[in-house]
Formats: sequence, structure tokens, C-alpha cells
Amino acid sequence: MNLEDNQKVFKEEAYEKLAEIEETMLELEDSPDDSELISKAFRALHTIKGSGAMFDFNDIVAFTHDIENVYDLVRDNKIPVTKELISLTLSAHDHIKNMLDDPDNESEEMFEKRNEITNAIRSFLPGNNKAEDDVNLQAEVEEQLSDVYTIYRIRFKPDQELFITGTNPILLLNELREMGESVVAAHTDSIPNLKDINPEFCYTYWDIILRTNSEISAIQDVFIFVDDNCEIDIQKISKDDDFDIEFNEKKLGDILLDRGDIDASALQQALQKQLPVGEILIKEGLADSDSINSALAEQQFVKKIKDTVRKVEVSSSIRVASEKLDKLVDLVGELVTGQARLSQIANNTLNSDLLTVAEEIERLTAELRDNTMSVRMLTFGTTFNKFKRLVRDLGSDLGKEIILKTEGAETELDKTVIEQLNDPLVHILRNSIDHGIEPPEVRKMSNKPVQGTVTLSAKYSGAHVLISIQDDGAGMKAESIKKKAVDKGIITQDAKMTDNEIFQLIFMPGFSTAEKVTNVSGRGVGMDVVKKGIESLRGTVDVISQPGKGTTITLKLPLTLAIIDGLLVKIGPENFILPLAAVKECIELTRQDVEDAHGRHVINVRGQIVPYIRLKDQFKIKSKKLDIEQVVITEIGNYQIGFVVDSVIDQHQTVIKNLSKVYKNIDGISGATIMADGTVSLIIDINNLLRLVEHENLAQYN
Repeated sequence: MNLEDNQKVFKEEAYEKLAEIEETMLELEDSPDDSELISKAFRALHTIKGSGAMFDFNDIVAFTHDIENVYDLVRDNKIPVTKELISLTLSAHDHIKNMLDDPDNESEEMFEKRNEITNAIRSFLPGNNKAEDDVNLQAEVEEQLSDVYTIYRIRFKPDQELFITGTNPILLLNELREMGESVVAAHTDSIPNLKDINPEFCYTYWDIILRTNSEISAIQDVFIFVDDNCEIDIQKISKDDDFDIEFNEKKLGDILLDRGDIDASALQQALQKQLPVGEILIKEGLADSDSINSALAEQQFVKKIKDTVRKVEVSSSIRVASEKLDKLVDLVGELVTGQARLSQIANNTLNSDLLTVAEEIERLTAELRDNTMSVRMLTFGTTFNKFKRLVRDLGSDLGKEIILKTEGAETELDKTVIEQLNDPLVHILRNSIDHGIEPPEVRKMSNKPVQGTVTLSAKYSGAHVLISIQDDGAGMKAESIKKKAVDKGIITQDAKMTDNEIFQLIFMPGFSTAEKVTNVSGRGVGMDVVKKGIESLRGTVDVISQPGKGTTITLKLPLTLAIIDGLLVKIGPENFILPLAAVKECIELTRQDVEDAHGRHVINVRGQIVPYIRLKDQFKIKSKKLDIEQVVITEIGNYQIGFVVDSVIDQHQTVIKNLSKVYKNIDGISGATIMADGTVSLIIDINNLLRLVEHENLAQYN
């Protein structure tokens, strides 16, 4: 691996550590005395500086050195964590990121910013001796560059009466484990029969193989309080840079000889037998089984380290271009369609061999589909950090005290969905902070906490994910929004609209409720972006607001944009697909049920009144009137709605295809899928249909 490849690896690690620093700073703001968070920040800074020194990022090393020194003092309780320090650290975080993005082209502005941050950081340091600090930095850099891991062989043989001193040898072994990668082998041959055991005696001793970048003195310090009554032998086996092409692994007999467990004559005697050395040594009584096992453990450990060091790949994970991943998903989708065709042919022919093959292909296809889709899934929590920073900085700029609460970080979404969610969420949060949350003095007069709260949450809802942005601010007045819409000519004065329909007006291009334009919002070019962005993801946006209490904006998005499990239904001559994850049950709708409803589109489901939509009426499909129809009951959040169809056919694995420009704006349809026989079935958009029939006020029956 050349220097350029190593630098690329360093950048990837540095970006991860920077994200860790940002997250830690935001948590420290709420818990400034949390020692674990302080140590976490220090370790991340130390890693960036140390790795940077190894790969010629000297500007980053010098810049990070000062702030690392500050957090070293914070760790020692010599400097308190303040908001000023946190803000300065976040500024340093941003500057390091800029230096990583373009390390060779530092503008004059960046240079001045670096000096400004450096001087501010150094003001926290007692004495502020730059010359002395530079000397110390050089020494640290040299130390980092010479920092090579070494493998040690340690024999820890306690005196039999060790326990009398109150020493627990396990604690010493654990301390060694913390110094690096290790393997421990216990010698237990000296343990007597149970009746002869003295519980106050230690009968065991240990061999430890340790790979560490610590000096041998650090290992000796572990045993500093027991070296008088213990046999301790520390030997250097090798360094990582010894593992070149010429490195020869030691054989079992040589390891035993080095340890002093056998002598040369015993080894020669075993070699003459032309059998495995370990087996002969045990059989002839020349070595005990614990010594053999310990030597084997050392041999395997060194081999593993050698193989690891020699690997060209530095990580078990790889980065794949999103285009390649998208192509893979497309191919899997085509495979699913082909597999469905194969299953249909096998069922029609009733050929037992073909049916067996079709079932196996179906199983493998489903597994491949699930694994491929899981690769594209990311937890929503991966985006939380950037929004915490946004809320913090924006609140500070506007003179507002705001905290961001997050819920549902473990909720998973398609990678494509998460990427396209960034801009809509930024716009919504900016509006919540600017328009929603009142200034501290206003909140105080309204008997509200001075600190405003914005809650960002995510949760599953059937085949969808609900993302909510809720604030406890001033809320919106429907009549005020309607008046502005009339003034702008968006609607007429006599337009009859529900509150929900009025709130949807905020997503119209150019519409804004702001009294004045600010650097944050007010130009009416944000919320329309939200609407378009969410609809492009086959999602919906709903708004609920109460004056004086706050506003909640809910985004409803599909889990994935590629493949779903669907329920195949028939309406007249046409086939449709309902997302299976939203389906709760299927029940019959008889003519008597229709008469009992007295003209209302509702059905009694075990004592609960559930509204329904006749899809044949909705899509204007002509078909004969049936005595018994099927109602597919779906659940959307806490709301149930039924869809009346002629018949329910089967579960169907659906590969979603986008509609052409001519048909893509059809209300109630989100896409299409190709069936096994080559025909096309439309995929029903449940949320969109609910909006279409909202005027019927079906919710009153729920």
C-alpha cells in the first residue's frame, strides 16, 4: 500500500473521529462533568494527531496538538468544560474537516481562521509558552512515527502463598489485556486432588503473549507490587516490522526451548522419532501438556499477527460506489420477476423436479433480496448528529435557547431515502426554530420554559416510516394562513377548506408566514422544496398545529424504494397491489353489511366501525355487482381503513417500477410491477388515497 492509499485510509478514519468529536461536544454541553465524554474527546483528538503524523498531515498535527493539550488538562480537572470551550472545539472540528477536504489549498481566509482558533485555544493553556510547546510537539511526533507494536512473551509464576498478600492475579492479567491484543495460557498441572487443595494457595501459573505499543517498562510496572514473591520473565519475540517476506515462523520445539520448558537433548530425542514433536514430548514425559498447549497458542498468535500485518487491506469493510449498489438492486429486482415466472410455469406443469428447483430458486432469491436490501438500509440515527449541531448553531444565532430531542435512532431506512431526506429536514428544522420557537422573553410571558424544545423522531408504521418534527413553539393559526393565501392570490376568499388543507398551503411555492425576511427564512423558498422532495420519495407530508402549543410536521416515507411484499387483488379485469406490511386482515363484505350501514361506507369489524373505500368507484372500473366482496383492512399508524376489492388472489413479491411521465401523476398510484405472466399491475398508494377521500370525513368512524 503506497502513501496515497494510506492517506486515504487516514482521511476515512479522521472523518469518523470528527463525527465522534462533534457528537461528544453536543453531549458535553448537557453533561460538562462527564469524565467518560471528556476522555472520549481526548482519545479522538489524539488519534487524529497521531495518525496524521504518520501520513504527513503536518498542518493537522500542529493544529490538533494545542486543543489536545487543553483536553488533557480538562481530563485532569485543571480546566472546566464551558460553553466557550465547546464552541471553540466545534469551530476547530469544522476547520480540521476543511483541512481534510482540501489539504493542499489553504486560502488566506482559512489561514487567518486557523490562527484565530489556535490563539483562542492557547488562551486556555497556563503559561502559554509557544516555543516550549513546539519542542514538545516535535518530540511527540517523532514518538508517533517510531510507534511500532511489539510482541512479548511473559511468564507469570506467582509464589504459592500469593493470596496471603491480598493479590488477585486475575486483575494483573486483565491489566495486561488492556495494553493490547493478547492470548493467555494457564498451567494447571500443579493443582492437587480436591482433598489435598489448600484454598489459600495459588497452584496455577500463566504464559501471556502480548502485542502492544507500550514499552517493556510499562509491562514491568504491572507486576511492581508482586515482583518480590513471583517469578516474572518478559521476553521480546518480534516487532511488527519484522514480518517481512524473510520472516520465519518458529517451530513448536524451538518455542519450548526458548521458554526453558525443555532442553536441547529432549528436543533432539523427540525429533528423532519422526512424529509430531508435541505428541512425543508428552508421551516420553519430557514436557507437560500445559507447556505444549501454551507453546501452540504462542505459535498460532504470532502467525495470526503476521498475517494481519501483511494484509494489503486495512479494513474488513469496503466502500462501494452507490451506482454499483443501485445496479445490483435492479438486477435482483429482475431476478425476482424471473423467479416468479419460473414458479408459475412449475405450478402449471406439475413437474415434480421443476417444482423442487423452483422452490429452491424462490428461497435463494428471497434470501438474496433481503440481504441486498439490508446493505442499503441505514439507521436514521446516523443523521441525528448533524441536526443537533444545526439546532445548536441556529438557536445561538437567533438568541434562542433550544434543545433537540431525538427518538427512534435505531429505525432503518433505505440509503437513498436517508440521503434525499437531508434537505427537507433542514428546511423544516430551520422553520421550526425561526418561526415556531418564540424568543426567551416571549416564552417567559406565556408561562413557558425559556428553553424551547424541538423533537425529531422516527418510527415504523407498516411498510412506512413516520418521521416527526415537533416543536413547542407558537403554533400556526389557520385563519392567518388562509388570509395570506388569499392576499397572494393562491386561493379565493370564499374557498371552503379544512384546517389540514389550509396548513398544506405553507408548502406552496413563494408562500411564507414570516413577517420579515431574515438570513434564516422568510422568502418562501423552503417548504415547497420539502413537499417536492418528500413526494419524489413516494411519501406524504402532514401538518398539525395548535396556536400557543406548537406544530408537528409528519413525513411518511416507504422503507425502501425497490422491492416490497404485496397483496395481489382483483377489481374487475384489473390486478392491483396493496403493500402487505400495511395489511392487517381480509374480511367479507356482504349485501346485508351494506344495507346495515345505511349508505355509509363503513363496516363493523368485531364491534369496531371501520370506514372503507370502494376501489372500483375510485378508479372508475366497470365490473359486475357481486353478492360478496372482499375488504382488505389496512392500518396506518393508529388509523384503520378498508379497501373493497372483488377478490384477493395471493401474496406477491413486488418489484417496484416507476411509471412513465404520462402516468406518474395518477392519484392513488405509486408505481407498477410486472407480473409473472408479463402483465402489469398497479401499486396502490394508500396514503394518497386517504387524502383524496378526506372530504368524506371518514376519520369520525374510527
